[in-house]
Formats: sequence, C-alpha cells, structure tokens
Amino acid sequence: MDYNTKGEEKISGSEALLRSLLCEDVDLIFGYPGGAIMPVYDALYDYQDKLHHVLTRHEQGAVHAAQGYARVTGKVGVCFATSGPGATNTVTGIADAMIDSTPLVVITGQVASPLLGTDAFQEIDVIGITQPITKWNLLVKKAADIPAAIAKAFYIASSGRPGPVVIDITKDAQFELTSFNYKKETLVRSYTPVPMTKPETIVEAAEIINNAKKPMALVGQGVILGEAESELKTFLDKTGIPAAWTLLGLSAMPSDYELNVGMLGMHGNYGPNVKTNECDVIIAIGMRFDDRVTGDATKYANNAKVIHLEIDPAEVNKIIKADVAVMGSVKDTLPQLTKVVKPTTHTNWLAEFKKCDDLEIEKVIDAEVFPKQGGMNMGEVVNKISEAFDHDAVVVTDVGQHQMMASRYFKFKQSKSIVTSGGLGTMGFGLPAALGAKLGVPEREVCVFIGDGGFQMTIQELGTIFQTKAAVKIVILNNNFLGMVRQWQELFFDRRYASTELCNPDFQMITKGFGIESELVTERKDLDAAVERMAKSKESFLLEVRVEKEGNVFPMVPSGSSVSDIRLE
Repeated sequence: MDYNTKGEEKISGSEALLRSLLCEDVDLIFGYPGGAIMPVYDALYDYQDKLHHVLTRHEQGAVHAAQGYARVTGKVGVCFATSGPGATNTVTGIADAMIDSTPLVVITGQVASPLLGTDAFQEIDVIGITQPITKWNLLVKKAADIPAAIAKAFYIASSGRPGPVVIDITKDAQFELTSFNYKKETLVRSYTPVPMTKPETIVEAAEIINNAKKPMALVGQGVILGEAESELKTFLDKTGIPAAWTLLGLSAMPSDYELNVGMLGMHGNYGPNVKTNECDVIIAIGMRFDDRVTGDATKYANNAKVIHLEIDPAEVNKIIKADVAVMGSVKDTLPQLTKVVKPTTHTNWLAEFKKCDDLEIEKVIDAEVFPKQGGMNMGEVVNKISEAFDHDAVVVTDVGQHQMMASRYFKFKQSKSIVTSGGLGTMGFGLPAALGAKLGVPEREVCVFIGDGGFQMTIQELGTIFQTKAAVKIVILNNNFLGMVRQWQELFFDRRYASTELCNPDFQMITKGFGIESELVTERKDLDAAVERMAKSKESFLLEVRVEKEGNVFPMVPSGSSVSDIRLE
C-alpha cells in the first residue's frame, strides 16, 4: 500500500503516523484519547474506513486487548494512549507483553517539545519508565521522523523473539507538516533477531537424542510464535519422544496427540513433573525454564543432559545449564534436527507416564471433574464447557485458580487457542484480552474464564464488549475468594485468611446493565442447560457459576520445592 507524497504535498505528523500504520497492514487499533494525542485522533477521523479504532474503557484494557489480538492472529497488536496517566496506565500490559513475548506497538502522545522536562501538565518520562519493559522505545520530536520510527518499531516488535515497542510522539510533532515517504525496515544495526545456527550443535544434539533411553521434550510458546507446529510433530513422530507443554505452549499440539503427556509446572500434570528427574535427556523447544516449571533449579533434571532449542541467547544457561544449545528459530532448527535423528520408539517409557496419569485420575481428576457430592468444582465446569465447544474454542483466562483449572481441563484441537498471562500473572488480563482475541478471529468461539477477583479489576471492559458487539463468552468461576492466595494461606499459613475473602456485588445486575445476556448457576442440576445456552448464543454471554469456596488446585509443586515433591492432595 503506497501512501507516499509527491512534489510539495505536505501532511501532518499525525497523518504520517496513520499512513505508516496502513503501510504495515494495520486495520485494528485499541486506545483511549486524551489531550497529548488529540491530533492523532483528529486525523483518525478521516481514516475510519481504513483503520478501525476500538475505544476501551481504560488504557490497561487497550494493551491487554491488543495482546489478545496479537496472540491469536500472530500479527502485531497496536494501541494508542495519551501522555501522563494515559501512558502510565499502559505499563502493566507492556510488562506483561514483554515477559510473554507478545508483539505490540504502543503509541503514546507526549507534551510539546518546549515543555519536556518542565513537569508540564500530564508530562511523564514514558521512555524512562518503559525502557526496562520493552524491546525498544523512542521519543519522536519531529514529524519527519515518524515513518522511520514506526517502520523500525514494527520490525523489532515482530522479529526474532517478539515483544512490545513504545513510540512516544510529542504534540508539536503530531501537528508539524512533513512529506511522507515510507520504507519497511528489514535491518537494524546491532540487532540480530535470529542468531546463526551452528551445524555442529545439530550433530551434537542428535547424538545425545539417538542414545537416549528416557527423553522428554518440553514444548514452549516458541513453537507457536515460530509457527513450527508441523515441524514439531514431524520431529516427535520420528523420535517417539514424549512431549509436555508449558502454560504458554498449550495448543502447540493437539490435546489428544498420542505423545502429549500433559502440562509442566506448579499445577501441571503429575507425570511430566515427577518424570523430569528420571529423564536422561531433556529437549527444551522454545521455552525458557521459568521457575514455575523448574521448581528448585538446583534439584531439577540432575540426571539429564539438556538440549535447548532457543531463539533468544539471553535465555540459554540463565536458569538451567544446557549441554547443547541449538540457536535459531525452531521452525528452522527442528527440521535440521529431524533429518539426523534416528527413527525410534519409547514404548516402555511412555507407559510410565500412563501409570502416572492413572494415579492422577484416581487421586485428583475424578474428584475434580466428576464429583459425586458437594458443591460444584471449577474442573467440572471447565470440562463441560470444553465439551460444549467441541474442544475447539480460543480459551482466554485471567489469573488464579481458574487459570490453572482452565489450562488443565480445557482441550485443544488447533494452535493459537490459549491466551493467558503467564510470566507476569496479571489479574484483570482476561476480559480485555478476550475482547481482543474475538476481534482478531471473529470466526472462532472465544471463551474467557475469570475469577470473581480478577473480573472486578477490569470489569469496565464489559462496556467495550457491549459497544463492539463482540460475541465473547464470559465464565466467572465465583468462590467469593482470591482463590489462589487463599489456597496458599490454607496450605502454608495455617488457614489465616487475611484479606482474601470477597464481598462481591451482583454480577448479574451489573452485566445486564451493560446490555449483555447473563445467567447465574448455583446448583449442579442447572449447569448443563446453562452451558448449552451460552455455547449456542450468537452474542456475548456471561455465565456465573458459584463454585466451592475452599476448593484447591492439585497437583501442586510447593514453591521452592523440587518437581519430584509434587503433591496430589
């Protein structure tokens, strides 16, 4: 798309910004206007047929919505905010995107150049604040510099290991006239998004894999970001290696794939956690050995040789030492490795995971998903909703017990089907992220699971869902507690429930006030019919389910413990 000006034609910096976004094939922007970015919104008035703007109810909601959009589409999410509090309200979402490798371009307005450093009204040092939580950021003070800044922003945000970029534009630069010439960025000096793969590391890794008796692959979000799902399956099919996924690696392979042995981590499945310390080889594929996966790193996989396939050199040897580090995009390195590994089966080793599954089913899953008495459990609700959507919806979660339950019991058929806040663990993430996801893939069902605590952190985004008519299916698993904190208080602080019990408002009344259909379920006998009504609805729908107040999430690796110390009860 060519919007370059010719001859003496001049346009404002604001219009140059919008044309730059169009050159990057942007069609959807989330944001909230204000004084310092008013010129951009004024220019946007004439571009409404090309650039769809979604007015969220809070700047944090705008960033989370852009994250949801980016995660399900693979595109760069874009949002606008004004200076001062508008910009600072984006910080949580930017930090979340940084740690979870989500490509964003956040554009903030700034006070006019002569006012910089004077503590002017709504002036804040956006660059200083966001420098530690972005891949790159820049203050733009000249209209002529806007196109190059946007081109560089999109290249950096989307290349290599993705992440957020912030462009802060002064108000005078937005007004200033300039000619427009846009050229997409393909090279930035001193920035190497994809490191070179050393051929000898492929040979070394293959030799270790070929001699392995008890190998396990750890599948992370790098597979999804690199669109290497088919390459992963080809590698696993050939080697017969059991594969476990991280929280953000969910949906990289189908839930029912025969080599999928479940989820790693603090509340992951029993088998992949306890078998970690029995492995002789671990192949980490696009994952970063987060502490929620490793537990006590000094007691992690001490009997295993570690092969790490990774695009970001900073993640190699940061937590777990790699015997062989295969650098590069897993979409490129996995096929190279597949060519030189031997066809193998690990039938007996896989059978050991099956025994662990049987124990977990007996001790945890049967009681959680198919309870015979007592109140409703989160697990049974998630399972019924997964079945109602034929295990093929985009699942969005907030943060807490419901997040772990949704991750454990919702099943996946295709990739890019999970949107959750992993590294930062941001309560309030779920509702706006679900909005962004639905607008990104309107042809798919999007179902968000939220706790009663996290729901109230961004409850105002019900207004955005109402205004956009996004058909998001919202499930509140209401236990009148900050459930995950309460669980820790129960298990490790002698049930001293300090500041975790909630006195909640009437969510049904609030939701109906936003014009969204809503239903409350308090008894198990009414659950199936309510879930069916939600699943069949063509519009947004909120289903609130009152679940056990003191239900816990198991299995659980206690904080700071070895993964071998995983508890089933």
